[in-house]
Amino acid sequence: MIILAIETSCDDTCVALLEAKNSRFRILADIVSSQVKIHKKWGGVVPTLAKREHQKNLPLVFKKALKKAKSASRWTKIDLIAITAGPGLEPCLWAGVNFAKDLAKKLTLKIIPINHIEAHILANWLRSIGSNFKNIFPAICLVVSGGHTQLILMREVGKYKILGETRDDAAGECFDKVARILGLGYPGGPIISKLAKKPKHQTIHLPRPMIFQKNYDFSFSGLKTAVLYDFRAHPPKIRTSKKYIQEMCFETQQAIIDVLIYKTLKAAKNFRVKTVILGGGVAANKELRRQFKEKIKKEIPYSKFYIPDSKFCTDNAAMVGVTAYFHWVKGKFLKNWSAITVNANLKIS
Repeated sequence: MIILAIETSCDDTCVALLEAKNSRFRILADIVSSQVKIHKKWGGVVPTLAKREHQKNLPLVFKKALKKAKSASRWTKIDLIAITAGPGLEPCLWAGVNFAKDLAKKLTLKIIPINHIEAHILANWLRSIGSNFKNIFPAICLVVSGGHTQLILMREVGKYKILGETRDDAAGECFDKVARILGLGYPGGPIISKLAKKPKHQTIHLPRPMIFQKNYDFSFSGLKTAVLYDFRAHPPKIRTSKKYIQEMCFETQQAIIDVLIYKTLKAAKNFRVKTVILGGGVAANKELRRQFKEKIKKEIPYSKFYIPDSKFCTDNAAMVGVTAYFHWVKGKFLKNWSAITVNANLKIS
């Protein structure tokens, strides 16, 4: 079957076309139109502005995806539409849902609304896992992005339980705020990762929030505040120096990595899982990926470790299409797609 997938939960306008068969996927087109340059001057995403850009970009990105897909395949018919319905920024979500409804009406197709968090988890089925379900479950899933940091117990595709989540700032949000404090620009994660350099003699020591608490929750607001206090404690000549910026980027990144890995491995051990799965934009961080692999190999070598290709960690429509396929196979879809709505705070369950 051919699935048309649309993702507009934040500031990326994404459209993909996938060919799905027996839990295997061939990506015919996966187009992403970024709004980073537009929101950069604001230091973050402006929802109303993002919605307007989605409305402008969706027809263009859709046509581009169609053109690319037709050049890669002999198919002539779309069988199903998948659309992100939450969580995310409500104005942005509505832009995608309304576009999907218009297409469904014109093409006489069904729509499957998709949970953005579940899509980040199932992005691993695009390349890493594929149709190989043997000895995968139970799994611990860490979804870590600009808006979300969640630890989820996955019994099988479609069966999830949230073990813990951030009580305030998400990890990606913390990266953005620290980058803003240091005057580095937006988005913060890639910039901090690029500048991070371990000093010969470490002088900056940041907290690892909630790392040793018995729960699986996260909190990164205090980490951002600690950076701000340290930054203000130094004269301008020092806090704007290359040495200070590099060390602060290193310590911020390492503090976030330490908390994410410790909590995830703690859950993996306690629930005796067979697999650790990562997803979300922050999972594209090279140092996080490297240290996760090392720690899992050392501490729980019996567990498999899956993480999407970097391009499928950030928001994309291909992961939405994969998720829709599994919903379709299980018969989980609304007969009356006109009733589809959005939920900015949609939970995975």
